[in-house]
Amino acid sequence: MTVHELSRTDARRIAVRAQLLDAVRPDGLSDLVRGLTLLQIDPVAAVAPNADLVAWSRLGSPYAPAGLRAELDKRTLLELQAMIRPAEDLALYRAEMAEWPERGTPSSWREYHRTWVAANDACRRDLLDRLGAEGPLPSRDLPDTCAQPWRSSGWSNNRNVTKLLELMVQRGEVAVAGRTGGDRLWDLADRVYPDVPPIPVEEALRIRDERRLSALGIARARGPECPVEPADVGEAGEPAVVEGVRGKWRVDPAQLGRPFEGRAALLSPFDRLVHDRKRTSELFEFDYQLEMYKPAAKRRWGYFALPILYGDGLVGKVDATADRRTGALRVDAIHQDVPFTEPMSAEIGHEIEDLARWLGLELALPA
Repeated sequence: MTVHELSRTDARRIAVRAQLLDAVRPDGLSDLVRGLTLLQIDPVAAVAPNADLVAWSRLGSPYAPAGLRAELDKRTLLELQAMIRPAEDLALYRAEMAEWPERGTPSSWREYHRTWVAANDACRRDLLDRLGAEGPLPSRDLPDTCAQPWRSSGWSNNRNVTKLLELMVQRGEVAVAGRTGGDRLWDLADRVYPDVPPIPVEEALRIRDERRLSALGIARARGPECPVEPADVGEAGEPAVVEGVRGKWRVDPAQLGRPFEGRAALLSPFDRLVHDRKRTSELFEFDYQLEMYKPAAKRRWGYFALPILYGDGLVGKVDATADRRTGALRVDAIHQDVPFTEPMSAEIGHEIEDLARWLGLELALPA
């Protein structure tokens, strides 16, 4: 098979277009989610919840968060392991649920998950009984009868019920039926998920690789193990090399040779265009980290700086915060990785203004 030789510009344009961030905006929320394959849920909402911010960056001000909630309520979209996916995609995960422990995590963790769930089988059955009788329920209303506590060096230490429920999602036993505020509501999976026959595991993994490559445009064939959503795509697509970048890539052939027209966009720090920081550095030569976990004095760009896309380049960051107490979108700094031309400044400024309007906040720019 021919190995496609791509310039960095080619690779960037393929990635931007595949992520629905070029000048041709998606027709609506359904097209958007199917094109991206997922919207990641994250509790941090310094500007807006991630799923909403990703949708706004593609659809603009016509996007209403209530529309996403309505699709989740109708179950045309489902929440699965902190990802919103089209309901029909559940067929791609059913068989893998049945062969749990999960793939995509180191084998030592898979073994720990298996033995921990087995040690707490009585609690697992208590949860199923309670949800069967009274669900959907938040985790705080469910009994913690775990014989062995969950051990972690992080925030999940001793969060026994929550961790057990998350592993029961991987097993296909329970599901997130909705949310109230920021709390997940849990129920039996059979009452939440559509009745779709499972696709055999190996076929499902192949289709998932193909869909992921379609959404990314270009990706590595192999990468480190990554929970929930891998960054690599296996043998999907066709082989490629990128000028000036070491290693082998896989490219979606449907993206090759297509015209490109870019635009300005503000991205969530969790946006899939920049989610794989190594790929972002290699293809876009863009230095970026989410600095919310750093002390304020050590931040270069801000607590929740939004990467700025302009055309096929990542050109800077906007340090912005939605201050709902004062009713303002506070922009503390606009960092230019490359000098902005007048047209760049105008288009990026328009996106910042549109973000404020969409949030229903007054725009407060730096002096």
